[in-house]
Amino acid sequence: MEYIKPEIISLKDSIEYNEKWLQAKIEADPLMLGLGEVDFRDTEKVLIGGGRLDTILYDPEYKKRYEVEIQLGKTDESHIIRTIEYWDLERKKNPQYEHCAVIVAEDITSRFLNVISLFNGFIPLIAIQVKAFKVGNNISLLFTKVLDETKFELLDEDNISEPTDRKFWEGKATKESLKLTDNIFEKLGNITSGYNLKFNKHYIGLEKNNIANNFISFVPRKSAVLIHIKLEKTDEIDEMLAKSDLDALAYDKQWSQYRLRLKENDLGENFEIIKKLVEKAKEIYGK
Repeated sequence: MEYIKPEIISLKDSIEYNEKWLQAKIEADPLMLGLGEVDFRDTEKVLIGGGRLDTILYDPEYKKRYEVEIQLGKTDESHIIRTIEYWDLERKKNPQYEHCAVIVAEDITSRFLNVISLFNGFIPLIAIQVKAFKVGNNISLLFTKVLDETKFELLDEDNISEPTDRKFWEGKATKESLKLTDNIFEKLGNITSGYNLKFNKHYIGLEKNNIANNFISFVPRKSAVLIHIKLEKTDEIDEMLAKSDLDALAYDKQWSQYRLRLKENDLGENFEIIKKLVEKAKEIYGK
């Protein structure tokens, strides 16, 4: 069998395999980016204020749009700004969807990653590096996700959380829902042993030795408490929740969290399911 050595092609320097060619390939088969079962929605969209957004992809299951910008060669600051600007315009124009900015480039540099880290998790952004290989008369594309949007929370969680206190939440929710949060936390027993509740503006997380570690978090409401459990979505967990009496909300794909709405009566038999899920989350993400 004859061995044919793949030849790496610079798309930036190629006349035939240029940015338009790559864009067309992505739009014809958006699954190649590794963003899930997304559909092609729009191309070269003219934006208010100027500029053209390369490609918009859409995930119908989670009602989420991906604003995709393509750059051949190395990423640079102007490309980062343009990508974020287009993402911001689209999310303001279509607030009924979730939105995520996506940069596709041949060379995603360490300087790019350093610049992105300055945003402290406020912007959901995915960086994908693309390499083109010529094998005989065929061209193969390899897409590698260098930066995933969920990493922002893991890396910069402390920075994006604005600390508050219990009194703040008593005014935002109710004393009763705060008491229910306490009860849930206490009933988790050994699973949360050594942790304390950490009050932030948008949620109540966990801390241990003054370090945040939110494998679970709470959002008290007026008459219930939302508990977020950090776990990858699986058929096994979906089936477990479907067979229970728990009020399961839509899975949070952006932050990889199961979300449950809990009331006082859920602290009975149903609580064994909650403990099982929280224990699993701690095994994976706990410190």
